[in-house]
Amino acid sequence: MKQPVRIGIVGAGIFGLMHFRTFTQMAKRGDVELVGFAELKDEQRKLRQEEFGVPGFASLGEMIEKAKPEAITIVTPDHTHRPVALEAAAAGMHILTEKPMDVTEEGCKEIIAACEKAGVFLQVDFHKRYDPDHQAAHEAVKAGKVGVPLYGQAHMEDRIEVPIEWFPQWAPNSSPAWFLGVHFFDVIRWIVGSEPVQVFATGSRKYLKEQFGVDTFDCVNAKIDFANGCAFSFDVSWIIPRGFEAVVNQGCRIVGTKGLFEIDTQDRGTRACTDETGMRTYNNNFFREFKDKQGATWYGGYGVESIEDFVYNVQHVKEHGLDSRPAGVWAGGFDGLQATRMAVGAHRSIEEKRVITL
Repeated sequence: MKQPVRIGIVGAGIFGLMHFRTFTQMAKRGDVELVGFAELKDEQRKLRQEEFGVPGFASLGEMIEKAKPEAITIVTPDHTHRPVALEAAAAGMHILTEKPMDVTEEGCKEIIAACEKAGVFLQVDFHKRYDPDHQAAHEAVKAGKVGVPLYGQAHMEDRIEVPIEWFPQWAPNSSPAWFLGVHFFDVIRWIVGSEPVQVFATGSRKYLKEQFGVDTFDCVNAKIDFANGCAFSFDVSWIIPRGFEAVVNQGCRIVGTKGLFEIDTQDRGTRACTDETGMRTYNNNFFREFKDKQGATWYGGYGVESIEDFVYNVQHVKEHGLDSRPAGVWAGGFDGLQATRMAVGAHRSIEEKRVITL
């Protein structure tokens, strides 16, 4: 029987909750021991301690010293992943980091090198690889069912409360390309099975700054060419109206010489309308809550499964070593680097008003 993995979480904010829920239920199955979490904000730390009964620490260093995790997950703002990952690697801990791995190519390479030197496992949480519809597209392309991929489109758009209410403090250090675009940069690269070679992008940086004092891009629009000849356009933003029926509007389309795939990942067919919320759609593929026959609450969906997979991968490398690559769709350090290269290239293209070779 495999021993439970001693896990610590760094970051107890909005998406950190997904990690708490996932590891709490994995602990019930004996796969995980959630030994603690690190959170800078006193109020947020107290909230999660009371909610989950897990020791909270003011820093990663304190958690390492007192809780002694063997693996951590990084759920902090986009631009803060690197120092956390480097500290964790130096302490010999396996790492799952939320995307993007870092907002610079140099930072990604530094994290990869640090993990290789320390002999620890590194995974990037590109959870859209775990979406069954994206997996179907990946398998169809891999099997040649759509022929040679030629072109496609992807879009991902958040409602405006995300930058102005959820993350107004650090949104200026991010952008819709970093917060949203890297999801589809990665999943399209994975589906078509080819590396990006060049990007041309435009973007707007006006509305959020002038109307709400949040100095960041409203939208980024990028065209990326891949080595196998296919070309994709990516439209990402976080300014769609509050009245839109989901927090995220998203989808993609892949066209090849023998067929196509169109995936609406916003509207999965579940709709509701109440006086309180108005019209809403729900992505139950990403996250769903249910109860078993004993009344216990459990969570499912690809947002949970991608985090669970990290634990199984750590168990695998503990048993078989790092040279024995775990099976599955998970993304590693090189995948994280490639997504960052696309995002860095898009921002450079906007700034320099030219095509950027990747």
